[in-house]
Amino acid sequence: MKMICIGRNYAQHARELGNAVPSEPIFFLKPSTALLPPGSAFRIPEWSKEIHYEMELVYRIGKRCSAIRADEAAHHLDGVTVGLDLTARDVQEQLKSSGAPWEKAKAFDGSAVVSDRSLPVTDLDAELSFGLERNGKIVQQGRSTEMLFPVPLILEHVSRFITLEPGDLVFTGTPAGVGPLSPGDLLEGTLEGRSMFQLRVEG
Repeated sequence: MKMICIGRNYAQHARELGNAVPSEPIFFLKPSTALLPPGSAFRIPEWSKEIHYEMELVYRIGKRCSAIRADEAAHHLDGVTVGLDLTARDVQEQLKSSGAPWEKAKAFDGSAVVSDRSLPVTDLDAELSFGLERNGKIVQQGRSTEMLFPVPLILEHVSRFITLEPGDLVFTGTPAGVGPLSPGDLLEGTLEGRSMFQLRVEG
């Protein structure tokens, strides 16, 4: 199982980090070891002082995808849920400034949190709303219709280069409102008004 993550897929998030809005999907990978086991707390690693939360819609691949068309995308999906792409922002900025790859900042152990609950994929044109609360306060809210590149185009683009297999997870980008975690934080992710996961942060 691998995780494909789309970067800068919400214009306001790209701007809040001072990044250009892309003309085609930008993607990177997380390994299976990045997935935090369900029910586990997230422990802030000692090598970073600025771990950011990034709330995202996550689609699970149900059927092998290789060089598919956008209009075939729905046939290759078997569920949608929400998750966190946790990012060591301080490390990422150091890597970006030197032109180095981002893996240390994005693919570390426990950097992917995914709900073990999901909804069926029925209509990729239908709007899905999702959000993240931190200690009872809403910090991120997004809608699938706000994506710069919708899911069918994401799968068409990514599958040109990388074959997607059953069980793979596609993170579709985060809306504005990302921020740093602190020990003791309690995060709650929602999808269509339903609570999908809770995550405790430890120091």
